[in-house]
Amino acid sequence: MHIHILGICGTFMGSLAILAKQLGHKVTGSDQNVYPPMSTQLEQQGIELIQGYGPEQFEPEPDLVIVGNAMSRGNPAVEYVLNKGLKYTSGPQWLSENLLNEKWVLAVAGTHGKTTTSTMLAWILDYAGMEPGFLIGGVPLDFGVSARIGSSPFFVIEADEYDTAFFDKRSKFVHYHPRTLIMNNLEYDHADIFPDLASIQRQFHHLVRIVPGNGQIIFPQGEGALDEVVEMGAWTEIARTSLASDDSEWQAKLITEDGSQFEVYHQGKLQGQVRWTMTGDHSVSNGLAAIAAARNVGVQPHHAIEALNEFGGVKRRMELLAEVDGVRVYDDFAHHPTAIDTTLKGIRAQVGTGKVIAVIEPRSNTMRLGTHQSLLAASVSAADQVCWYQPSGMDWSLDSVAASSPVPAVVYSDTEELIGQLTEQLESGSHVVIMSNGGFEGIHQRLINKLKSRNS
Repeated sequence: MHIHILGICGTFMGSLAILAKQLGHKVTGSDQNVYPPMSTQLEQQGIELIQGYGPEQFEPEPDLVIVGNAMSRGNPAVEYVLNKGLKYTSGPQWLSENLLNEKWVLAVAGTHGKTTTSTMLAWILDYAGMEPGFLIGGVPLDFGVSARIGSSPFFVIEADEYDTAFFDKRSKFVHYHPRTLIMNNLEYDHADIFPDLASIQRQFHHLVRIVPGNGQIIFPQGEGALDEVVEMGAWTEIARTSLASDDSEWQAKLITEDGSQFEVYHQGKLQGQVRWTMTGDHSVSNGLAAIAAARNVGVQPHHAIEALNEFGGVKRRMELLAEVDGVRVYDDFAHHPTAIDTTLKGIRAQVGTGKVIAVIEPRSNTMRLGTHQSLLAASVSAADQVCWYQPSGMDWSLDSVAASSPVPAVVYSDTEELIGQLTEQLESGSHVVIMSNGGFEGIHQRLINKLKSRNS
């Protein structure tokens, strides 16, 4: 079957394309904005990419069109599909009908940490010899690919609450029918489709409703928004996690302040120590949830701990890109004030008094709408300074955020100027954390190249 995917370079759709190819289908796709790592990954998989949404991409006519959730009415490709009566479906629906219906699905939901936790869980199962399938909204460094079918009944999926398609406004994750569900946390996000937190909570409860009674739901103690979801009704065993000394079934106790070492307890009994390259309380919480979920499918905690001790991480999640003359440059996907805050606090705990410079592009739809505007200034308090980038098309100014910043802050509207001024300031021992959920005009490699050339 020839499957053509509209919006193929999104993290979910790109991963789905890989699965379709592994199932033996001919796969092509188009997108408006093509950038690594997804574009590179798709090209490596031999999947043809078409720039733009012109009608010529439908020659020869595909057997099925999978429509990404970024596609809307008025898009030339969408209008062509409808006018010509081509067979079409959504990505989550196709995935559910063609792969997940035969799997024990382990889903990871929440506002933050889905990609990293999904990767940890897939890695643990793989380390235990279970060869799971997975679909992750990023590229795990340990696997080198964001999706695979696997050779066992188990399938790990990053379960996004964003809507499914222009013709199906339910959250993606209701299509996945998980048996094991992690809910990391829940905050207001996706202001372009959800009017308030309560509307997101309703979607999460739709997800809770379809977890079978012999499955398991895992989430942290003290997450008020998730407590409210479960209070709407739950018919499945609950396992709670915690980073504190309480009566939670699963507990993590920090050995080092930066979270690079911690003890794991299950029902009050020590299971072992994690000693890894990750940092921050959020990473510890993610790891603990992954250990709990893995146990639900038979992986003993000490094996899961061994796996996390060798965990490599995920591209674009505090990924160290380069070290040039003592300057370290990181890439991070942070798209929400809480993610910015926890990421910067994590590296602060790791580097102590080392200089931390945050370079941030508020690019997500929610950021562009200004929904979290009042929270942005405080989110960078763990950095020594911040460079804000004002994306084109954002109809509010970052100047007010910079003016109320707890650390020195400058707003730039030109990445070349930002790179030039930053390069003049950087000295050995500096840590530059670049944060964006998009390509950020290739600023990462451009900065690295500038650092390499300044002494030549």
